[in-house]
Amino acid sequence: MPRPELTRTLLAPRHWPAWLGVAFIWLIARLPFRLLMRLGRLAGRLALHLNPERRRVAATNIGLCFPELDAAAQRALVRANLCDVGMMLAEFALGWMGSDRAIARVPVTVEGLEHLEAARKAGRGVLLVGGHFSHLELCARLVSQRIRIAGMYRRMDSEVFEFAVLRSRLHYADAMFEKDDIRGTVKYLKSGGTLWYAPDQDMRSKDNVFVPFFGVQAATITATHHLARLSGALVVPFYHRRLPGDAGYAMRLGAPMDDFPSKDAALDTARVNAQIEQMVREAPEQYLWVHKRFKTRPPGEPKVY
Repeated sequence: MPRPELTRTLLAPRHWPAWLGVAFIWLIARLPFRLLMRLGRLAGRLALHLNPERRRVAATNIGLCFPELDAAAQRALVRANLCDVGMMLAEFALGWMGSDRAIARVPVTVEGLEHLEAARKAGRGVLLVGGHFSHLELCARLVSQRIRIAGMYRRMDSEVFEFAVLRSRLHYADAMFEKDDIRGTVKYLKSGGTLWYAPDQDMRSKDNVFVPFFGVQAATITATHHLARLSGALVVPFYHRRLPGDAGYAMRLGAPMDDFPSKDAALDTARVNAQIEQMVREAPEQYLWVHKRFKTRPPGEPKVY
């Protein structure tokens, strides 16, 4: 997939504030890794006080998903998660606009690449199914050092950021498919490609089913089932977490999910949610709890936000 070309319309004065934002992100991405992590922690401490609405959303989600924790433990997890939002800003900057040299210096371990090698030998495409963690963009960039991947994404509202981020992603990715480009995605998977995909947000789509996520009925898109059915791709869980003490990242590719897809889209979607729940339990403070995961409720159930 070719990288987008800069057009004269993107240089119009109305876009200059967005270009300043892009330049700021580019400058942050030039910082040494450990300094960048310290900056992320500082931004996280500021995030604790800047957005009370997101704090309320995170507290609601954590209360729903971890009822076994007492009130003090839930508050501690909310605080740790909001601090992690600052880390997300630093990691997105590095993942999007860090140089290849800077990315190569990030400490990382990857387990389970043998599953992709076996799929490649069998001529099968692979759906790398993960979750929305603060470091998802950076870990996609890190794993691309070892394997060629593509991704699915939602188009940004800002034309400048859409151009800059898509161009940056296509520096390391085979392709980036918009979320509704099922035809292109299936074609890529049928050709033996590997696609990173995170189906764990409330997309308010007509293709949702209500299945459990941490024991709570969550509107979840059935796209993983349909993409696997249409393409014949294997579904491989993709675990990734940030290690303490600026020690880098640990990534793990699980074995392909057995008997997937089945004939039951809801059952398959519930199995995917169970995999993502397992990922979250390994690093709960690093998950995107500020997203309104349970915004869409089953008929008759009250709103939670």
